[in-house]
Amino acid sequence: MTFTTGEDPSVSLFREYLRLKTVHPEPDYDAALTFLSRMSVELGLPMKKVEDCWKHDPFAAVKDVDGNIYGRGAQDMKYEEVGGHKGMESFIKHPEFQKLNVGFALDEGLANPTEDFTVFYGERNPWWVTIRCPGSPGHGSRFVENTAAEKLRRVINSFLDFREKEKHRLDMSECFTLGDVTTVNMTMVNGGVAYNVVPAEMDVSFDLRIPPTVNLQEFEEQIEAWCKEAGEDVSYNFAQKFMHQNTTSTEDSDPWWRAFSSTCKAMSMTLKKEIFPAATDSRFIRAVGLPAIGFSPMNLTPILLHDHNEFLNEQVFLRGIDVYERLVPVLACMPPLTIEG
Repeated sequence: MTFTTGEDPSVSLFREYLRLKTVHPEPDYDAALTFLSRMSVELGLPMKKVEDCWKHDPFAAVKDVDGNIYGRGAQDMKYEEVGGHKGMESFIKHPEFQKLNVGFALDEGLANPTEDFTVFYGERNPWWVTIRCPGSPGHGSRFVENTAAEKLRRVINSFLDFREKEKHRLDMSECFTLGDVTTVNMTMVNGGVAYNVVPAEMDVSFDLRIPPTVNLQEFEEQIEAWCKEAGEDVSYNFAQKFMHQNTTSTEDSDPWWRAFSSTCKAMSMTLKKEIFPAATDSRFIRAVGLPAIGFSPMNLTPILLHDHNEFLNEQVFLRGIDVYERLVPVLACMPPLTIEG
């Protein structure tokens, strides 16, 4: 590419990368792979693409001589949300991941509007749950007893009352961050067939993000109790239920944390340790017992991910390169850790 006059080449490459349209529903992944492949050649670094191998176009529904029909959705869901499940969660089980001999992982973090740099040593557990509320159907002109809507209202009240309590805990504590409390958001409501028909069933879905300090078994028991209190035959099922609560040590006695934090300290960086409020690939890495830190060296920057006018100042960007140039060699040259048996 042609570099902009007077601009640092790294900034020009960063801007080129941002122009790649990799967003859904029509992501241009090929352009991103081409860019990364070019960078690997220029930097002299090896690159390998790991993907599912199809005999045929996954959307061609080809049938072979044995009657086998090949296509996305032939055995599993045809439409899935893009996330770590088809990426890192699968990759950590792949032989290519094992060959990497990973000892420590650096994943994404968040910007910090202050001078500090935020470091994430754990994440909240994402639970996506749908509550099914069956009830008596009938005509819209009558006072039908035991309706799905009445049960639905009780369920919504239970979840949102709990949401309000958690929000109050966050607002009243100077020590808590978003990652220290459970967030509850009602995201979908389904049910009904016509204006004058009382439906036989209504469903409501919630997005829950649970910190690692919460007993997950007890929390699910609370959901069971809310369903029971709502009425007869109210049930629930999970679309996502991540159960691992592993966190990465940030004690000075831990060699990985000591290497990471001491390198940052040598660069006069102040670290702020937090639980990540959402979910990243780190949760899959920690789930197999590997330490992982979420860290993006972007201080003095408002948190604008998924927001309008998302930006990163080029000086902050270039400073981030300097940080990684110091961090990566230190972490990569860590001696093998002795495992006590």
